[in-house]
Amino acid sequence: MNTKHISLEKIKISDPFWNDVQELVRREVIPYQYEALHDRVDGAEKSYCIENFIKAGKVAAAIRNGEEVPVYPADKWQYTDDNCDKNAFHGWVFQDSDAYKWLEAVGYSLINHPDSELERKAKEVVSIICAAQLENGYLDTLYIINNRDEIFTNLRDFHELYCFGHLVEGAVSFYHGTGDRRLLDAACRFADLICDTFGEGKIRGYGGHEIAELALVKLYEETGEKRYLDTAAFFVNERGRRPYYFDVERGANSAGEAHHYNQAHRPVRQQSEAVGHAVRGVYLYSGMADVARHTNDNELYKSCLNIWENIENRKLYITGGIGATVDGEAFSFDYDLPNDLAYSETCAAIGLIFFARRMAEFAPLSNFGNVAERALYNTVLAGMSEDGKSFFYVNPLEVNPLASHCDSRKRHVKPVRQKWFACACCPPNLARLISSVGEYAFGESDSTFFVHQYIGAEVKSRVGKIKIQSDYAANGDVTITADSAVNLALRIPDWCGSYTVSAPHTVRDGYAYIEGATEVSVHFENAAKLVKCSNRVRANIGKAAVTKGPFVYCAESVDNGENLQMLVLDSNTKFAQDGEFLIADGWHETPQNSLYSDFSPADKTPCKIKLHPYYRWGNRGENEMQVYLRIME
Repeated sequence: MNTKHISLEKIKISDPFWNDVQELVRREVIPYQYEALHDRVDGAEKSYCIENFIKAGKVAAAIRNGEEVPVYPADKWQYTDDNCDKNAFHGWVFQDSDAYKWLEAVGYSLINHPDSELERKAKEVVSIICAAQLENGYLDTLYIINNRDEIFTNLRDFHELYCFGHLVEGAVSFYHGTGDRRLLDAACRFADLICDTFGEGKIRGYGGHEIAELALVKLYEETGEKRYLDTAAFFVNERGRRPYYFDVERGANSAGEAHHYNQAHRPVRQQSEAVGHAVRGVYLYSGMADVARHTNDNELYKSCLNIWENIENRKLYITGGIGATVDGEAFSFDYDLPNDLAYSETCAAIGLIFFARRMAEFAPLSNFGNVAERALYNTVLAGMSEDGKSFFYVNPLEVNPLASHCDSRKRHVKPVRQKWFACACCPPNLARLISSVGEYAFGESDSTFFVHQYIGAEVKSRVGKIKIQSDYAANGDVTITADSAVNLALRIPDWCGSYTVSAPHTVRDGYAYIEGATEVSVHFENAAKLVKCSNRVRANIGKAAVTKGPFVYCAESVDNGENLQMLVLDSNTKFAQDGEFLIADGWHETPQNSLYSDFSPADKTPCKIKLHPYYRWGNRGENEMQVYLRIME
């Protein structure tokens, strides 16, 4: 059964938990990122993003006027004051995408909450971007500023198609939020150029960093222009075929299964394991699922399902994070989920939620919503501070600040959030997802309204007007009312030991299906509990994590003292609630100064162990943090 998410214009969020999060993004994160993109945040790494568009606009104007334009090298991933001319492109090759993601978040935010001043600022940014577009539709500031002759000559590394993808997503959102078509028209012109450039009998290439695939499908859904869908399908189907295109553009000949990093090591229908750069991977898999749904390609969907099952059952952190290794920001081998070396990029968790929604649209199975929920309430929310002005790129499950400062293997793990990043993909990604969270909560078929995430809202569905009153995050209570009898499908979360539904229902694929209801109340028991890993996960033998409802909890040294590795919980421990905290009886081992000694049980002192929701860690200064605790059976 195919379903479709419900557009944001038809959703009004009214939720005691998510309203606060969205307001934080609207009031703090979006304005802060606007200043960061303009390089006006003291102490933050420079973005150069808006500066590049202004430079590119001047180049585009000079070209139109027939003036000679200088050429600079386009041969690096990052361009700084130290390695390039002051008039050349600056920043990372994908710097344009930060502005597009910011505009996407703005579009969603304006749908939720009109704001004339924010709209004015955003339209100024749109004007700057549109002025940079070349007459043939091309729009990428690196090549416009530095060297027009090298356009589309390094698809593997230099992110033109990636930036295009974010342009499309930003343009569609901004049009829906403002009615201003300028950015959407610019995106269509660039898309037309791409369709004319790539395909059968043309360049048989595809992007090194995927996202153009899902973006072209979104543009097809927005405009009805079928060649956008056809080009998305071409990019998906061409990927990984031999000769490898990334070799063709270099005159190389890779032996064996090359190009795992870009998920281009074999044709996508032959892929069954999530490999390579985790963000690129889930963006590709999202595009594959989109193409499969629109073309009724069951073989392609099966590949998506195999990859999904590999992620969910062998490569997923309990926090919903993916990408276990800093080497290539990548998926590691099966069951390799180190806590203190975890990469678990914020963008990867966001991309996993994109993938989950698209899989649910092809076939509504509850495990898609379960995983999306885990990522949403834990890794995604952990990615920004409580004041919305600092961010995590990496989301580990264990932190020793001393190791982060002294051990080069762990320098990617930050004990405090950063103001900004030169590679700033994560902060605007957070803003756009949180501002559009309603589109990931609900779906509809011709006859049924689906609740994938229990977020309080008023929704105008094709089956009727529906109100969801939710205290799900706090105590698992949800009430759903409709203005007329409707069919409902309610996801049963996998953390729930027992639940009650006030109406007759049948359970299928993890959803409770209810026919002809006008009001339904649901209670999901969300008692705190211990959760263990497979014993194939070497890092967590003899350990367990504490969860309550959708939230994972952690210990911080600000509450429990140093050396969190010495904390021990009883397997039968009972948890007490104290505001945001869980309190449990446990022990703290006595530190041993002798490096080696004859074995004897360690001395332990009874203590109260205080646990905090994982998404809130690191907001009280630099300190140790640990998700998995040792268990005494």
